[in-house]
Amino acid sequence: MSFLFGRARTRPAVDLPKQARDHVTKLEGPNGAAKVGYTLHLRLVLARPLTSIPITGRRACKSPKPDEVYLTRNPWYNSHLQPLSKPAVNFKSESDSSPEQIYQLVTGLIEEDLLYLLAVNLWRLPFESRKDTQVIFSYVFRFRPPTASPKSDPLALSYVVNNRPQVLLELCRGYEHKESATPAGSVLREVLKSEAAAAIILYDDNEESGSSNKGINLIDRDRRQSGEGVFWRFFDWVDKSSFEVAADAFTTFRELLTKHKELVPRYLSVNFDLFFDKYNNILVQSNSYVTKRQSIKLLGEILLDRSNYSVMTAYVDRGEHLKICMNLLRDDRKMVQYEGFHVFKVFVANPHKSIAVQKILLMNREKLLTFLSHFLEDRTDDEQFIDEREFLIKQIRNMPSNPVPPQRHGMPGGG
Repeated sequence: MSFLFGRARTRPAVDLPKQARDHVTKLEGPNGAAKVGYTLHLRLVLARPLTSIPITGRRACKSPKPDEVYLTRNPWYNSHLQPLSKPAVNFKSESDSSPEQIYQLVTGLIEEDLLYLLAVNLWRLPFESRKDTQVIFSYVFRFRPPTASPKSDPLALSYVVNNRPQVLLELCRGYEHKESATPAGSVLREVLKSEAAAAIILYDDNEESGSSNKGINLIDRDRRQSGEGVFWRFFDWVDKSSFEVAADAFTTFRELLTKHKELVPRYLSVNFDLFFDKYNNILVQSNSYVTKRQSIKLLGEILLDRSNYSVMTAYVDRGEHLKICMNLLRDDRKMVQYEGFHVFKVFVANPHKSIAVQKILLMNREKLLTFLSHFLEDRTDDEQFIDEREFLIKQIRNMPSNPVPPQRHGMPGGG
């Protein structure tokens, strides 16, 4: 078996991506998923040098990340990789691979389009190889040449967002398969620290003009999305997938919508109607308790984020949104009621309620006052909730008998 692990000779780093590409492309054949030998070879030719990448600008890690712990506990790694090179868990520069070799390897991965091929074929790989591929992505997307500024974008990530955005889009499509959902999601959440990476995912719109699939610089951020891009698939991945896939997809979905305080409000403003139509009808009214509860909670977070002020004012202007929220207060499950309350309070506390919202509240005033006075009475230790509930009761009771025209403000999405 020694020939399989390549002990006979050391291959130049520049050759490794070409060899790995040959093996990965074989996975796409009729029996590709069964070709374990090729994936084992892929693990050898890439895992060893990439796990010794010195991460520029980072100190040695006393507490390794989960993917690094995985490497040190992996029997295959301990038997065949660790004896061949010094452990790289602490990100020390001392290793068999020099910075120049690592640079050649990363640029080789780019030139051979191997990142794209790995993203496309991630679900076809055996379990251990999927974990290794996750580590490869993690290291490559963090790698900066030793001479690069610590504030500069990592080499491969910069290339991907400018020239090969399909890598990120295919990682998102990893949620199509339960085998690739977890490793793809882990990589995505790491790269989503980059606003450019988040923009690539949000603004994908297939072949439409201004879509991100031509690179970050050609995005038209003022054009409304068609709803056919990869971001819009998250609604179904969250709602219709298995529990494990849905949970991971929701975590990534939440990261996309809360991380970048300038990118997301503009995106939601331009795509207001499409986004909230899907959000309310698919997620907030999901048949899955977990999806429903998490989505209502996230909606409250989005509306109460200061950076989303214009989005919030537009959302609470809509009478149909208030009706959805009031139905949540009547749900059989108390945690759904509780999360719905935190959205409902935004409507009632708004000093510039729309005519439509005022009419609904006034029409149901007596019922609401009675209902709220006994709403979630068992939360006796939650002083903030009790104060907020009393505040809403007071606000509804003190509303004028007839709707009052509100002070006008702009509404995203032409709403």
